[in-house]
Amino acid sequence: MTNRERIDRLEIEKQLPKEDWVQLLSTFTTEDREYAAEKARKISTGIFGKTIYFRGIIEFTNICKNDCYYCGIRRSNDAVSRYRLTLEDILECCQEGYENGYRTFVLQGGEDGWFTDERMEEIVRAIKERYPDCVVTLSIGERSRESYQRLYDAGARRYLLRHETASPVHYAKLHPAVQTLANRMRCLNDLREIGYQVGCGCMVGSPYQTAEDLAEDMLFMGKFRPHMIGIGPFIPHSQTPFRDFEAGSVETTLMMLSLCRIMIPEVLLPATTALGTVRGDGRQEGVLAGCNVIMPNLSPLSVRKKYMLYDNKVGTADSAADGMARLAAQMEAIGYQVVSGRGDSPRMQG
Repeated sequence: MTNRERIDRLEIEKQLPKEDWVQLLSTFTTEDREYAAEKARKISTGIFGKTIYFRGIIEFTNICKNDCYYCGIRRSNDAVSRYRLTLEDILECCQEGYENGYRTFVLQGGEDGWFTDERMEEIVRAIKERYPDCVVTLSIGERSRESYQRLYDAGARRYLLRHETASPVHYAKLHPAVQTLANRMRCLNDLREIGYQVGCGCMVGSPYQTAEDLAEDMLFMGKFRPHMIGIGPFIPHSQTPFRDFEAGSVETTLMMLSLCRIMIPEVLLPATTALGTVRGDGRQEGVLAGCNVIMPNLSPLSVRKKYMLYDNKVGTADSAADGMARLAAQMEAIGYQVVSGRGDSPRMQG
């Protein structure tokens, strides 16, 4: 079976056996990738048109209890200048975003114990009261099911939690022993059962990753069927144990994105900041590979360079208006239009 035949089979069956995933992801050519991208692009425009949804990210704390070996804000990095935004700071970010057309706010931060359920409930409720037509998305890591339920009851409706890798062995190479893939999967299942629109995803080219690991990611995502998938290339940070590893492949990242679109046609698929960091036209290439979401930064300019998960992160100097204008121009250059709106998953409105 050729790789094109594997891609055709995926389009029909929405999954492949592991050995076919391994073969496809380890031997694809530029022509194979372009073939997958063309299919993915047709699927995406058939469902969403040539429109790109955007979400405003507010990085409200860079304090984290975890010590993930790849992350620039890991607990052991003493060189980071730590911060927390106040409720007033967060609402100011929302106001600037709202005035520029944002209708989804993504509260993203390290696993900071200061932000208890009570404090997070207050933040979510305040945003929903002030902007009832907007969606609050959370990306704040592993919490208890009770915590997720309380935040859902407060008004949060989406949750982003990358699984990072679906291989327990590989997961153990990226995290200290106290962090487990089993708990990460427990969180994702809790979120889905509660009723969130759930996003998962992985890093491409992370240290020690194999084609078998990527195959496990595709098998997991095909079974879990998230509402959103976030995939970006690994980018090393100079103050982590993985500082000397090479960045992940843009080509493999784009191939994975196209395959995700083919496998789960209605999925919300961001062209990630990491993709735009590794390559200047990375987000445009992501859209041409089947992506339909962009996530600009709404964080205060004063703290953006303190939230460095990896080195040389793009967009740290753009205001909300400038960031939107830049991204809109990039999308228009390839024939797409950035649209204001909630941008819900077709499988779950509300």
